[in-house]
Amino acid sequence: MDSSEIKAEGWTTMELSAMNLSNMIQAIDLHACGEPGRVIVGGVLDVPGQTMFDKMRYLATEADDLRLRMLREPRGYPAANCNLVLPPTHPEADAGFVIMEQVEYPPMSGTNTICVVTALIETGMVPVQEPVTRLKLDTPAGLIAVEASVDAGKVKQVTFENVPAFAVHLDVPIEVPELGTVMVDVAWGGMFYVIAETEPLGLELTPQRAGEVARAGEMIKAAAQAQLECVHPDNPEVSGV
Repeated sequence: MDSSEIKAEGWTTMELSAMNLSNMIQAIDLHACGEPGRVIVGGVLDVPGQTMFDKMRYLATEADDLRLRMLREPRGYPAANCNLVLPPTHPEADAGFVIMEQVEYPPMSGTNTICVVTALIETGMVPVQEPVTRLKLDTPAGLIAVEASVDAGKVKQVTFENVPAFAVHLDVPIEVPELGTVMVDVAWGGMFYVIAETEPLGLELTPQRAGEVARAGEMIKAAAQAQLECVHPDNPEVSGV
């Protein structure tokens, strides 16, 4: 199509002609459980790598500018997450995706999975069957089976079977600045999580104390990262909380 024929969302032909359209990315902004999850559906054809984990590592080490462009201002904001939909590498998968967050590339995330499934179905990128559409998604953590309740083309509910969860540390002490000795668990559920009870810390999970809880959580996470070894038994490249 010649540029003189383009009409889109209030832009004039002259304005569109002056824009640099050589590096356009198409994304949909969604949210699940109160967490925003942007989904890239066009503009990035594929990423080098034999597996989705390889593709995640390539993005992290060779193409992190994509994450920064999508999550930092002016396009992003501190609470934002982003997901890149890619052709699957697993023969059983319907689609693949890599998760990009503010400081890391988690192998798996529940709310991001819900956002990706919703985008795939509601844009028609995958075959849709009502009332239930079943998909298998290729993630860096492994193959994820998904069921989505669909009504008139709209996703109403998403359930999925995550990768097997397990604990790597149970009731172990770590030393945390300002908090002293804190007993924690560390578990895997698509990424490593450090878990601590709030009551021994004198905290409550209430909106009024959200800032205190968030600050304590970051301090505990940093201490666990420094003091505890957390390595996935099947993939030593996956480590840290």
